[in-house]
Amino acid sequence: MPLTMAEPGMPWQIKKIGGREDTRKFLSNLGFVVGGMVTVISMMNGNMIVKIKDSRVAIDKNMAGKIMI
Repeated sequence: MPLTMAEPGMPWQIKKIGGREDTRKFLSNLGFVVGGMVTVISMMNGNMIVKIKDSRVAIDKNMAGKIMI
């Protein structure tokens, strides 16, 4: 399921990163890699703040939709 459907506060393992090559590289540079753990901190209108590798990152719903957990 996409990250946009994740329940806040629960850790999830990243299974797949979709999108174009430049999108996947951008997400990888932020720490979103297959096998990594991500936790949704908060969500508003589909945009979200997530915890990844001990950092908080804000991503929009389009980017979050490309991250499968």
